[in-house]
Amino acid sequence: MITPIVGALLFLLTFNAYSQDHIQTDRYTASNKGKFFMSWGGNRAKYSNSDITFEGNDYKFTINNATAHDKPKGWHIDYINPKRLTNPQTNFKLGYFISDHYTVSLGLDHMKYVMSSNRHRVLDGYIDLPSEHVGSIYNGVYDQENFKVSEAFLQFEHTDGLNYIYAGIARFDDISSLFSLNNTDKIQLNMTEGFSAGVLYPKTNATLFNDQRYDAFHVSGFGVSASAGLNLTFFKHLFIQGDLKGGFINMGDIRTTPNTSDSASQHFFFAESIFSIGGIFRV
Repeated sequence: MITPIVGALLFLLTFNAYSQDHIQTDRYTASNKGKFFMSWGGNRAKYSNSDITFEGNDYKFTINNATAHDKPKGWHIDYINPKRLTNPQTNFKLGYFISDHYTVSLGLDHMKYVMSSNRHRVLDGYIDLPSEHVGSIYNGVYDQENFKVSEAFLQFEHTDGLNYIYAGIARFDDISSLFSLNNTDKIQLNMTEGFSAGVLYPKTNATLFNDQRYDAFHVSGFGVSASAGLNLTFFKHLFIQGDLKGGFINMGDIRTTPNTSDSASQHFFFAESIFSIGGIFRV
């Protein structure tokens, strides 16, 4: 038989457990399903070496193991200047929680890719331009030839930019308890991992054979990527997030001149470090 004292103790323990559980589920951060989020930030990027093939009516050649770098802006007002948002390297994402732990999102990684000029590279292929063309000084057949890729010969950049437009899916996990963050409505720490795929829509700045510079947006290929990051949410609705992202880009149709018969192709791996700020809310 349960004595009154034991019964009272059992009641108090049950009530305390219920109260704790009730408080936990009442928190805004206890459930994510149905929430939207949006973020804006900046990135630094690195690229693997790439074989870049240029092709036209009078030439076809490959620059082997071309190197490239990004074009950082640093801390600058342009990150929040609506008229100059594409000047720095930026990232935008809009997403939705389809469950407490999984999100779907659409995003844009606005990276910048600048091929290193004035470097000696191995050149394969041929150039046979008309004699009156300014670039005819480069005419010849190239077979594993050590060649200086000068700015007069080629300037090649995706600087406005290397635009990776993607759809992604990611997992979120609250790891606040690992750091004794008990009130997640004030501060919540999440870990996230995701996968994305999309198209490349670069605005390629190219000057080939010291000819007319070309600069226009063009769908050029596709990309796939994976990411992992930490999300720190404050007061339920505001967050900062850091991500490491890596992937593969294949651009088989890059516009290089106003002539549609001229094109370039390349593929390479990339790595991004991303810092962003954002908001999370229910509509």
